[in-house]
Amino acid sequence: MDFLPPNPLLPGLLLLGFLGPLRGDLVFIPPFIRMSGPEVSAILVGDTENVTVSLAPLQVEAGVLPVPTCGQLSNETGDWSVTVTPTVGASEVTVRLTRWPQQCVSNASEPLAEAPCLLRTLLLSAARGPACAAHLLIRAELYSLAAPPGSRASENVTVIPDQVYQPLGPCPCNLTAGACDVRCCCDQDCSVDARRLFQGACLPGVFGGEVSPPFDQLCTAQTESPRPDWFPLLCVQSSLDNSPFLGLFYHGAVSLSQRPGFEASLHSVPRLSPHSGYRQGDPIRTTEKEVYFTVPQVSLAGQCVLDAPVAFLQSFSAECTTPLDAYRERGDGGLPKVQGGAAGAPVTPLVTYEQAANPGRFLPDTEVLLSRSSAPRRVTVEEHYVFRWDNNTVTEISVRIVQAEISAHQKGILTQRFTVKFLNRNSANEKELSGNPGYQLGKPVRALNANATSNATTLYVWQPAGRSLCTSASFRPVLFGENVQSGCLLEIGISENCTRLRESAAERLASLVQATHVAARGNSDYSDLTEGWLEILRGDPPNTSVDPAASVARGICLAVPAQLHIRILFSDAGAVEGIVQQEILGMETRFFTADWQYQCGLTCEDKADLFPVSASVRFIKVPAQLPRPRTRFQINFTEYDCNRNDVCWPQLLYPWTHYYQGEPYSQCVAKGLLLVSLLLLAVFLSSPWAGVCRARHPAAVFH
Repeated sequence: MDFLPPNPLLPGLLLLGFLGPLRGDLVFIPPFIRMSGPEVSAILVGDTENVTVSLAPLQVEAGVLPVPTCGQLSNETGDWSVTVTPTVGASEVTVRLTRWPQQCVSNASEPLAEAPCLLRTLLLSAARGPACAAHLLIRAELYSLAAPPGSRASENVTVIPDQVYQPLGPCPCNLTAGACDVRCCCDQDCSVDARRLFQGACLPGVFGGEVSPPFDQLCTAQTESPRPDWFPLLCVQSSLDNSPFLGLFYHGAVSLSQRPGFEASLHSVPRLSPHSGYRQGDPIRTTEKEVYFTVPQVSLAGQCVLDAPVAFLQSFSAECTTPLDAYRERGDGGLPKVQGGAAGAPVTPLVTYEQAANPGRFLPDTEVLLSRSSAPRRVTVEEHYVFRWDNNTVTEISVRIVQAEISAHQKGILTQRFTVKFLNRNSANEKELSGNPGYQLGKPVRALNANATSNATTLYVWQPAGRSLCTSASFRPVLFGENVQSGCLLEIGISENCTRLRESAAERLASLVQATHVAARGNSDYSDLTEGWLEILRGDPPNTSVDPAASVARGICLAVPAQLHIRILFSDAGAVEGIVQQEILGMETRFFTADWQYQCGLTCEDKADLFPVSASVRFIKVPAQLPRPRTRFQINFTEYDCNRNDVCWPQLLYPWTHYYQGEPYSQCVAKGLLLVSLLLLAVFLSSPWAGVCRARHPAAVFH
């Protein structure tokens, strides 16, 4: 069965569907539907009283569309049914396939055919009396299934709703199954009488089930309090579905999932502008229709969203954890081509594969089953994307994928890392600046190893995972302005050699700071050591020699390196276009030791003990100018010192002193003079002054 060739009647019906509502006639919305399931619905708009609806197949053999008739259902449509549901001002018309065709049912062992098993064109007509008033074309395209819909036995399967429109946990405060939780108003286990006891004290916020409570500044929010006059002009227009708890954290539109639906989609991916190209924050598009280029990212709620679009000129780094049982490779057919931009050609990602040097740090707390009959499998542990851009186009994409080989029967949690970096096409290297010229908050602290023994370009702290062991801990860079404290655990036996323990702990701590110089500014040049580079001041190195006094003691080690303190001094070094620029003045590292003793219970068994090692980073801001020296009056008369007493008389007129930084000094003086004038006016109009005026002018009394 084939579809109809182009016919002049089809554009006429479509044009009638768009112009009908303007005249107040009966109109089907939409006027054309492509049907891929057993049911489809449309809305009949207009005066629907005394309207009959009929369904008729179009004769494909004739090659032309027949003249629409508005009689009863044809005998050839016995497999189809029409249901009309009246609503306010309209009617919902539903067309169902009552009997699944036999040619569309295939055995489970046979492969499903790629071609559709049923092709049919239906004409749905609405008539008021003998004349037809509206028409709807339905193009049915059905594919074979292993079993027709509704024929399978009912299974007790939990249906997970779509989180874009409904949260996964509709009642988060329901903590006890089969029992009523107090103050949890959405708990279905609570009876009506029990709910009345705490109906006025329900748990608010996310824990109480309100995942997306509308805020007061929302234009569509209905508040009981009267709105101010400026509210219609300064309110915020936003969709209630746009919530970080539902995973919509990225910039740009929402990437719609591919549902096997048959309803007309009202949302589509916006097309790329042919003149402007990409703008900052726009999602990167692929050459496929209505598909974004996605990389897993972490939402504000903490969960990993696998199909999160990549925003133009916005770099990020994310880590996701996945059980090995549910692990599936992304993009088995390769990465899709990307639209370059306004005038750019499609860009094909250049992918390179590497083998993980230490797969153990990506697989903490894993175990391997005894069965080894299957071949090992490869899993992806890291994906690094580098986008080269020029003006408003994407010119090049390079992807580095790091894989690890594990056992086919290995169980546990897999930690994956995803990074996306945008670099200008003219940049020679991939070393990212941390500011220009001063440091930006949250950017990595730049470092350099002058001995050329390693390519250390930053400082690191630990980021433990799993059991927090040092052997499986990963590193993350030290960010400017962020005080952090991290650590990991060393496994030590009761017969551990103290010298080897000291050397191992010192090596772990020294691996965090492998550089010799730190950059004073965020754009310091790596090729010129004399331009903006400061030597790192290091304290006395830890002594790893054996202590003779404690060498005979078993399970005791003294002076083991346990802590590394990093102190970074910085200050404000001026401003560029009104933005304060900050630079580093110096950096110091110092080791601290601790004594270790094996912890025994009732019996000392030869089990591994844990020794913690930690590293802390502290940023100390140094004032650009020395503090103002105290006057002789402040030194001698301490009772007037505001820092030592509760009552501060010098700050009685606080808004007019240099201590107040809330507003400019000129505005404070103007508001102060206005306040003084109002006080003087109130004094002159008060009762004592009115009595004085009446005493001086007794005749000026009006009756």
